[in-house]
Amino acid sequence: MRGAVRAAPLLLLAAACAPGTVTRDAATSVVGRTVTTRFPDLPVQPSVDCVIDNATAGEIRGLASDTVTGPTAATTETILAIASRPGTLNCLAAQDAPMFPL
Repeated sequence: MRGAVRAAPLLLLAAACAPGTVTRDAATSVVGRTVTTRFPDLPVQPSVDCVIDNATAGEIRGLASDTVTGPTAATTETILAIASRPGTLNCLAAQDAPMFPL
């Protein structure tokens, strides 16, 4: 646990400096953990892919920052907001994935 706490500032610094892959990967991890625990009936990978692909840059950064504290109620709210967008719904339908319980 201490290692994670020590690494947290480095992760945030890396995410701020390189907002591409590092930030997206961190956000993907948080969305995956949230889908697994909060929505266990949904297929994880298609759900994560559709949410990340339809998130704004600000939402990606916000979700990535949740890697430090872990997913919160705000994380779930953000994911559900993204999941309710037409692009996300179309993405899930194209993959024959069930929809988030909105």
